[in-house]
Amino acid sequence: MRVNKKYSCLPAEEKGIHIINIRAIEDIGYDQHESTLLNSLSTNPDADCKYGLYFRDGKRKVDYILVYHYKKSSAGRTLARRVHHNDSSARSTKQDQPLPGKGVQLEMGEGEPHMDYHEDDKRFRREEYEGNLVEAGLELERDEDTKIHGVGFVKIHAPWHVLCREAEFLKLKMPTKKMYQINQTHGLLKKINSVIQKITEPIQPKVAEHKPQTVKRLSYPFSREKQHLFDLSDRDSFFDSKTRSTIVYEILKRTTCTKAKYSMGITSLLANGVYSAAYPLHDGDYEGENVEPNDRKLLCEEWASYGVFYKYQPIDLVRKYFGEKIGLYFAWLGVYTQMLIPASIVGIIVFLYGCATVDENIPSMEMCDQRNNITMCPLCDRTCSYWKMSSACATARASHLFDNPATVFFSVFMALWAATFMEHWKRKQMRLNYRWDLTGFEEEEDHPRAEYEAKVLEKSLRKEHKHKETDKEKLTWKDRFPAYLTNFVGIIFMVGLTFAIVFGVIIYRISTAAALAISSTPSGRSSVRVTVTATAVIINLVVIIILDEVYGCIARWLTQIEVPKTDKNFEERLIFKAFLLKFVNAYTPIFYVAFFKGRFVGRPGDYVYIFHSFRMEECAPGGCLMELCIQLSIIMLGKQLIQNNLFEIGIPKMKKFIRYMKLKQRRSLDHEEHMKKKQRYEMDYNLEPFAGLTPEYMEMIIQFGFVTLFVASFPLAPLFALLNNIIEIRLDAKKFVTELRRPVAVRAKDIGIWYNILRGIGKLAVIINAFVISFTSDFIPRLVYLYMYSENGTMHGFVNHTLSSFNVSDFQAGTAPNDPMDLGYEVQICRYKDYREPPWSENKYDISKDFWAVLAARLAFVIVFQNLVMFMSDFVDWIIPDIPKDISQQIHKEKVLMVEVFMREEQGKLQMLETWKDKDKKKGENCNNHSPRLSRSHSGSLSSCHSYPLDV
Repeated sequence: MRVNKKYSCLPAEEKGIHIINIRAIEDIGYDQHESTLLNSLSTNPDADCKYGLYFRDGKRKVDYILVYHYKKSSAGRTLARRVHHNDSSARSTKQDQPLPGKGVQLEMGEGEPHMDYHEDDKRFRREEYEGNLVEAGLELERDEDTKIHGVGFVKIHAPWHVLCREAEFLKLKMPTKKMYQINQTHGLLKKINSVIQKITEPIQPKVAEHKPQTVKRLSYPFSREKQHLFDLSDRDSFFDSKTRSTIVYEILKRTTCTKAKYSMGITSLLANGVYSAAYPLHDGDYEGENVEPNDRKLLCEEWASYGVFYKYQPIDLVRKYFGEKIGLYFAWLGVYTQMLIPASIVGIIVFLYGCATVDENIPSMEMCDQRNNITMCPLCDRTCSYWKMSSACATARASHLFDNPATVFFSVFMALWAATFMEHWKRKQMRLNYRWDLTGFEEEEDHPRAEYEAKVLEKSLRKEHKHKETDKEKLTWKDRFPAYLTNFVGIIFMVGLTFAIVFGVIIYRISTAAALAISSTPSGRSSVRVTVTATAVIINLVVIIILDEVYGCIARWLTQIEVPKTDKNFEERLIFKAFLLKFVNAYTPIFYVAFFKGRFVGRPGDYVYIFHSFRMEECAPGGCLMELCIQLSIIMLGKQLIQNNLFEIGIPKMKKFIRYMKLKQRRSLDHEEHMKKKQRYEMDYNLEPFAGLTPEYMEMIIQFGFVTLFVASFPLAPLFALLNNIIEIRLDAKKFVTELRRPVAVRAKDIGIWYNILRGIGKLAVIINAFVISFTSDFIPRLVYLYMYSENGTMHGFVNHTLSSFNVSDFQAGTAPNDPMDLGYEVQICRYKDYREPPWSENKYDISKDFWAVLAARLAFVIVFQNLVMFMSDFVDWIIPDIPKDISQQIHKEKVLMVEVFMREEQGKLQMLETWKDKDKKKGENCNNHSPRLSRSHSGSLSSCHSYPLDV
């Protein structure tokens, strides 16, 4: 039986809940025999309650907070009238209370205005919902005497018997009394581990949870029948604050409100505005001199501080405070950042190799040699003139930094690195599952979302209106078809918009290059390519950042209109749409430069035009790889600096400042109220609500794409990603600890759909890098020239081999340069980069045999590279086991120990039963031996007790 059916509360009419006549909206309160719902009317906060962490009695801990808005009457604050009822009177008076909107009249004081219908409806729903929570076993306390104007708080406490019941139902694994020794390494491995521990001791966080453990408690799903197995010596700490809030949240989700025709859990009540917020409390303050030690303060000191950027993360403490799902995110981010260290070192070595060999690179030396006197054809029609190849010397030398044989090795290395990273994470994930007792955890179906239930209600009402008898309704594909169609059209439109913007930037580049070419200064002409490339990339960056925010909102809206049933379905569909749109947005300009720029140019005398006036762009003589590097580096660094860091720091600070100013305007001028210390739940209410991990994962996945997809053109990408992530970890940590409300802890044993996205990017990276090396760089043409056309086995003559000749008399009318004598001499033959027949050939300007030879070599390289690297990646995947050997042994050991524990328990029960049987048997014998009517025979012997009837 499902949870919400098994433990659902009875309808309000069967519970004896009395809806109190209310004098003012802020005077709602219950005072029942078990102190389940109290009205906090004290003007001064009690020190025993630790400023909101406990109830007013200072004993019951606040596990969850519900927040609602109410309207204060103009007559001022009045004291609540508490009405006492016994069970019988409550049941009798309940039936006399009308529902909202059916002639209900509230008892109002003189001069107090009537509340509107919506406020009454919300208040009645809150009354019934809170009554149902009381029936579920929770204890509530209300507080409306706060510094925040018009905001009331309901504090929730889960007593021990509720925690035990829900822990058993949720199958929470809890530590038992049984402890066992964790297998330790021996011999050489033990010495190596001890040395590593001593070396890494300064970078370990100073928290108890991070210390290596030699023993571990055996865990077992909690059961009330087997409480003797668990260590219940300290009941207050047996269920930590994370577990308590999770249990309360489960009750809040499944508790219904019968005033609506469909289930009204806390998600529905939040969506309808009955409550404005619901959240667990932080453990306390994180700064100050007299702050009591707590996990939040410890996390702030040892994790959420930029001063400890060099230390490991206290992942176990993060999991203890925020739950497994958030703990897995930061564990994954830590593993990813660690794995970037070797990739960064290799990338730096590859870059330094390019710097060291730039002066030995023969093709760039030939391009820079002015004695070659190679005259190139104009870059645009009419306004552009002929130019010397030596003027592109700087670009050619810079291209060698990223276009050298070492980049091929680096591409293979990064493909294997991606496979190793995925395997390393799977092993780390299994270790965490073992440590966090998640080895047997299986996710259960979540509760339906509020929007889904509303749609189901609307559908059922329509069918009831048509007088049709229907079973339990659900949404089918026919109900969602308009939403699916909208999704399809919307995504196609967004992708088309991205392509249109990239096309607009291309037009900008072409027109700007033509405009700058008119410049009369030689320095202006030589810097045309760099200027156009840099400005176009900056425009692309700005557009990408703006569209990222727009696409995020559109993806959420498209997912909402689909009305997914559960939160998990909603999250997966949102991730798919957001990733698709943001991937296209971020990588389309880079794909254009890598694979399309310079491919469809045409040739002198027969160029390809856009709008009959703009010529398609050409690559520089050194190739498009340098421009691809500039594009990739500026977009990657710009996104990380502006979007990931400045936005994450600036926007929360700005929102916090706006909330502070609003509260300052609302705050009463009463000095006594102003000086009153805020309660914990008031301070947490002013924090930003937790919006999920999707934005955090998304920016890291896009960065992973920058690191792997085009790494052949930018070997320093892992280094910049590493520097960004060192800051990102502490930035996210500070945001979670100080800027956000405490999220509800969610159990999870993996990172979900993100792992599949990472694997897909890793496979795609192999293919893209194969094409970048083969078609974007000059690596393959150099190999073909070296082994097929070089006369002396060197690269001398390579540049001349890649250039074709054009007779200037073959220019189309109106396309020749306006100033043909710009170089000081008349040009008869100009050169352009392509493999075509010379003008003196029979088939002049046709594609030459060299082009087909190079193309065949390029395609062969793609096939060989892709299959070889894929095979090596799969080999790494196969050779590294997903589960570490020691963890599999420990899991097996736990199972054996658990069987032993239950076998001993069964043996103990059997021995106890045998003991009872023996005692019963002895009692029977004693009873027979001491019967009162025993008679003796004449011989003096005792006669049988069965020979005579016994008087009892």
